[in-house]
Amino acid sequence: MNILRAGGNLNTVINILVIILVFGIIIMIHELGHFLMCKWTGIGVSEFSIGMGPCIFKTKRGDTQYSIRCLPIGGYCMMLGDDEEDCKDERAFSNKPIWSRIAVIAAGPLFNFILAFIASMFLIGMAGYLTGEINFVDEGSAAEEAGLQEGDIITHLNHSKIYDFREVTTFMQFYPSDEPITVTVLRDGNEMEITVTPKLNEVTGRYQMGIMGGYQIQGEYLTRTEANFLTNIKYSILEVRYWIKTTFISLKQLVTGNVGVNQVSGVVGVANMMNDTMKEAKETGGIFTVILNVINFIILISANLGVMNLLPFPALDGGRLLFLFVELITRKPIPKEKEAFVHAIGFVLLFIVMILVTFKDIRNLFVS
Repeated sequence: MNILRAGGNLNTVINILVIILVFGIIIMIHELGHFLMCKWTGIGVSEFSIGMGPCIFKTKRGDTQYSIRCLPIGGYCMMLGDDEEDCKDERAFSNKPIWSRIAVIAAGPLFNFILAFIASMFLIGMAGYLTGEINFVDEGSAAEEAGLQEGDIITHLNHSKIYDFREVTTFMQFYPSDEPITVTVLRDGNEMEITVTPKLNEVTGRYQMGIMGGYQIQGEYLTRTEANFLTNIKYSILEVRYWIKTTFISLKQLVTGNVGVNQVSGVVGVANMMNDTMKEAKETGGIFTVILNVINFIILISANLGVMNLLPFPALDGGRLLFLFVELITRKPIPKEKEAFVHAIGFVLLFIVMILVTFKDIRNLFVS
């Protein structure tokens, strides 16, 4: 049941409040990264805002206005001199050394990765971690014919390191042919290489080995390995790595056309997905499972936002970093009016894309 169809349900209202809180926290942490780095490098901050659009609350402390705006789809840290052509104040962003400016811009995405790591520590501390262990082998599948067995732990696919069975799933999701795959597994403490030739699944149209693992197999939740402090840190880093890697894979598939634009979700689509997931989690596993899923979404969204903001596209942090690195190499700043013009075009393009994706997400709410 989607958000609109469950509008009168109290649980759905609570879910929506949780979703707004999740997005608010992720945005706040991102902007907090910019803000704290500004304070550390001595750059003045005119306004620190959570949300976009009309202001619903504001207060001023020192030279900074702190605002909450009505649309929980963004936020900003307005630095001194950002809205002035030639600011003489020594605290202005443009008047600070190049490495200070780079640090300020990079701090937002960096804080998203830090948030994803901290959330991962909570997730793994509460639920443990999973490896590349195979929990089920389909009868008559390519995996069975090649000799893979339940209990085998996959460590490499085509000599690429595997830490989590989700990486196996992602690898096979986009595997284009029946070309043999070299699967390295641990069996009874011994490492061995097994060659598997995937078979085409006529229903899904994808090539598959015929194995399963991960969080849930045939409706039953798997036992996860309990983590101690050191393994928690290790697998929290690997959790963030997984989502960063998945984001880059998704971007590559989008650029190459293997994933259509219709499969891209915006804020509305992700919110609806979160609502459905929390509802299902409560029915199958109770409040504890709901909490685990909410934490998982925080990791996913925060890591994704960190990567997306580092893309060298105008109006994003990555676009601003690109201009700063050009300045670092040429030792000559790009004229502010030209940079502002490029970022303005980028912002308009991003806004158009956001509107189109949101329209698609809303349309899907009525047809799903």
